[in-house]
Amino acid sequence: MTSSPRALLFDLDGTLVDTAPDLARATNALRAHHGLEPLPYSVIRAQVSNGGSALVALALGLDKAHRDHDAARQFLLDAYGQAVAEESCLFPHLDRLLESWEDRGLPWGIVTNKPRAYAAPLVEALGLAPGALLCADDLPQRKPAPEPLWAAAERLDVPASQCWYIGDHLRDMQAARAAGMVAVAVGYGYIEEGDDYREWPADLWFETCEKLVEALLEPA
Repeated sequence: MTSSPRALLFDLDGTLVDTAPDLARATNALRAHHGLEPLPYSVIRAQVSNGGSALVALALGLDKAHRDHDAARQFLLDAYGQAVAEESCLFPHLDRLLESWEDRGLPWGIVTNKPRAYAAPLVEALGLAPGALLCADDLPQRKPAPEPLWAAAERLDVPASQCWYIGDHLRDMQAARAAGMVAVAVGYGYIEEGDDYREWPADLWFETCEKLVEALLEPA
């Protein structure tokens, strides 16, 4: 039986916040810039957790080695940065979880591979107040390395072993395991077709936001 956490740490995109609508807008803006028709939202959504380079590859077929990749990625990021929270919102029921967690004086934070230039304005626009926000450019290491998770736990003043790290990608589970945290996989996020989140090396698996919230609020 996994013990109750003293602190919660969340991945951002696809776990805590549904950012796909705004990232899809930016991805299709890139395609429009190249005279291409928009891609279906569902196709873009499945790639959101893989970052800007993956969205460029999806939109234009340009991998990182292509000479035009960096310029295309910057165009996409600029388009996204103009409105990071136009349609983005917390996933259902998570507002209730965070409110209850904060009412009980329990700490929580965010560890993301999203650059701070986009993560911090998004968090602020949504009125969130994490005790720790670790972004892609805050440390030399990024997930699946454990260092960002350790740094977040230190800022929350909670031992890593007493933190749950919640994510919607294999790298999140790898980072949590490496950090000595309870690895919590969620099935509602940005998961690619054919990828089974129940096969990830997690300690706990939750299909929906509601089931995750119920499990965490049950002892309250």
